[in-house]
Amino acid sequence: MLRPTLKQVRDAPKVLLHDHLDGGLRPQTVVELAAKSGYPNLPTNDPAELAQWMVRGASRLDLRLYLETFAHTVGVMQTREALERVAAECAEDLAADGVVYAEVRFAPELHTEAGLSLDEVVEAVVAGFAAGSTGRSIRIGTLLTAMRTAARSLEIAELAIRHRDRGVVGFDIAGAEAGNPPTRHLDAFHLIQRENFHFTIHAGEAYGPPSIWEAVQYCGTERLGHGVRITDNISFASDGTPQLGHLAAFVRDRRIPLELCPTSNVHTGAAKSIATHPIGLLSDLRFRVTVNTDNRLMSATSMTQEVMQLVEEFGFGWADIRWLTINAMKSAFISFDERMEIINNVIKPAYGPLVL
Repeated sequence: MLRPTLKQVRDAPKVLLHDHLDGGLRPQTVVELAAKSGYPNLPTNDPAELAQWMVRGASRLDLRLYLETFAHTVGVMQTREALERVAAECAEDLAADGVVYAEVRFAPELHTEAGLSLDEVVEAVVAGFAAGSTGRSIRIGTLLTAMRTAARSLEIAELAIRHRDRGVVGFDIAGAEAGNPPTRHLDAFHLIQRENFHFTIHAGEAYGPPSIWEAVQYCGTERLGHGVRITDNISFASDGTPQLGHLAAFVRDRRIPLELCPTSNVHTGAAKSIATHPIGLLSDLRFRVTVNTDNRLMSATSMTQEVMQLVEEFGFGWADIRWLTINAMKSAFISFDERMEIINNVIKPAYGPLVL
């Protein structure tokens, strides 16, 4: 079987579940928005240099240091116009990369410094996604994220529910994981559950199995944002056979999706390299694996690049890529009918000739 090429992978339909709006701006847009708003703190006004600075700043093998780079992108995303532009460009860039369905997340509470209300922030982002998707083969669902280091998660959960039929498809918490367990936000998760809505939790990125265990067993998460540290609950027999601990076995048995982000995981220190990233092991063990970008600006990546790295480092072929894509589409937060329509009418017809 021929090895997938870069162009083929870019053209093939892909599904993205874990992408941060404030982590995917075009460098030129950051510079222009900073000039327009008077934001004074950019390390450079040269787009190319800014792109390089972002990657250097993000790849310091520590999640807390990684998150520092977002001060600049969030800093220029404080007006309706800026939010709409960033969201529209996000849709355009993902569509150009062959993404047919994406769930893009952002934290509304971080975008109110210029006086916008939480509802106005959400309306602007959803409008931007709609504008950028028009005429392109992509659908975007919005995830509203609460910061796990703050105390507004219930408010953001209520916000997500208010907008559930107007572009928002789910809820999330993010931010520094160590020392900020998901159980601090139980009231928000329980509200989402009572309202028959959807949520994912950043867990198992900078902290190990205890964070995943809380997210799954106390909070009832439907997906794990990253979840890469589930391998801490997998050991190996003397002959090299993997042995799943009870938590890892539960996650696999229940088909809880892992929103793995290989390049970002290397940058934050959750994995040592792409070649040694647990996505290979987790795929072999048939966990519900998905591949994602996390932050396209900070990690200088795209869905095409993430998939090509798996081709190059793990020998993934078209059957593997199709499997990852269908895994992600099955795990999306839109209705079953909508998921099956994309799987049967978009994904399978495109991959059929490639897998043969």
